[in-house]
Amino acid sequence: MVIDLIINKTDDGCTAEIPSLKGCECWAHDEDSVMNKILDLAAFYLKTDVNKFKVDKARGSRTKIIYKLVFNKNS
Repeated sequence: MVIDLIINKTDDGCTAEIPSLKGCECWAHDEDSVMNKILDLAAFYLKTDVNKFKVDKARGSRTKIIYKLVFNKNS
């Protein structure tokens, strides 16, 4: 399964969201922290282990980065 993970950089930190998972969004002071938080939240929503995720940067600009979150829910 492949889903989008979007990180937006703002003046006061970073937000992350997974649009295909309703309510799966978070905020942190920096990109690394928000990435860890959103991956933990996605693992909770999908009822899977966070270590099963592979993250691939798809494209980005100065303020918005789109990643692909790749995982196999069945294994």
